[in-house]
Amino acid sequence: MRRGLALLVLALWAGGAAAQTPDPAEAARAAALQLEEATLSLQEADQARDRVRALTETVRAYEAGLAAMREGLRRAARREAQLTAQLAAREAEVAQLLGTLQTIEASPPPLLILHPAGPLGSARSAMILAEVTPAINARAAQLRAQVQEVQTLRLLQESAVDTLEGGLEGAQEARTALSKAVAERTDLPLRFTEDPVRTAILIDSVETLDGFASGLSQIAEGEIAESDADISELKGELPLPVEGVVLHRMGEADAAGIARDGIVVATRPRALVTAPAPVTIRYMGPLLDLGNVAILEPQPGTLIALSGLSELFGTVGQVIPAGTPVGLMGGAAAEMGAILSTSGEGAGTERPETLYIEVREGESPVDPETWFQTDRSG
Repeated sequence: MRRGLALLVLALWAGGAAAQTPDPAEAARAAALQLEEATLSLQEADQARDRVRALTETVRAYEAGLAAMREGLRRAARREAQLTAQLAAREAEVAQLLGTLQTIEASPPPLLILHPAGPLGSARSAMILAEVTPAINARAAQLRAQVQEVQTLRLLQESAVDTLEGGLEGAQEARTALSKAVAERTDLPLRFTEDPVRTAILIDSVETLDGFASGLSQIAEGEIAESDADISELKGELPLPVEGVVLHRMGEADAAGIARDGIVVATRPRALVTAPAPVTIRYMGPLLDLGNVAILEPQPGTLIALSGLSELFGTVGQVIPAGTPVGLMGGAAAEMGAILSTSGEGAGTERPETLYIEVREGESPVDPETWFQTDRSG
C-alpha cells in the first residue's frame, strides 16, 4: 500500500508540474486600473488648456483599458476552464489519495510501523512513508492553490462587470465630449476656405477617388496658401490612423474579389481615427460609394485618403497637429456579453469595422505600407 501511495503521489506531482504562465488575474486588475485612470483623466479634461488633446488622450486611454480588460478577462476565463478541467480529470486520483490519507490517520499508531515481513519490512515501509510525506504535502498545497485560483478568477469576472460598464459609459462620454470640443475649436490655422458649391460640382462630375483627388484644388474659395511642410523623414514610421490590424494589403482581393489601391484596416466599433502627422484637411464628407471620407495633405503632392468613418471631425482647410482626431469608426460599442465571451476569439468578430487607407503621391497611388508602420513594415 505504501509503495502504491508513493507511485500515486509521484504521478499527481508530475501531472501538476506544468509550465507557469503570466497571471491572468493580475492582467485584468491592471486593466481595471487603466480604466480608473481614464475616468480620472475624463474628469480633469474640462480644466485642460487644450481640451481636444486632453479628451483625445482620454479616449485613447479608455480604448486601451477596455482592450486590456477584454484580454485579461478572456485569459482569466481560459485559465479557469483549464484548472477546472484539470481538477475534474484528477478527481478519481484525488479521491484515492484522500482515502489513503484517511486510512492512515484512522489506523492505530503501532500498526503504522508493523509489516508482515517483520522488522526489515517495517523499516522499509517507514522509509517509503517518510519520502512520500513531503510530496503529499506539496501536492496537497498545489491542489489547494488551484482551487483558490479558480475561486479568485470567478470572483474577478463577477466584479469586473461593474468596471466594464463604467469603462464603456466613460468611453462614450469622452467621445461625445471630444466631438463637442472639436466643433467648438477656433484656434487652428486655415490654409484655405472651402467653397461648398464648387465642392458639390466636383463631386457630381467625378466617378472615382482618382478624379476627385486630382480636382481638389478646385474646391477652394480663392487661392490655397503655399506650404513647405515636409514629412519625408517619417516615411515608413507613421502610426496607423486607427488602432487595428491590416485585413487586406494593397492589390489584394477582398471577399468580393475587388483589389484596391490602398489597405483595409480592421478596427473595433467606435474606434478613434487621428491624423498620423501634421496635415491640412483637404476634404471631409461623403464621397461616391466610399461613405464618409477624409482627405489629408501632410506635404505638397502627397494625400492620405481615409474612408469608412461614421463621424468626421474638423473643417476643410484647417491645419491640424499630429494625433488630432479626424473621426470615429461606426458600429455599436460591444455589449457586456460579447466582451466576456470567448466564442468569437480569433475569428475577427472583435474588429467588424474597416477603415480604407489610400496614399497618393502626385497623381498615382502608392503602397500605404511604405508610409505607415504595420506588422509587415514595422
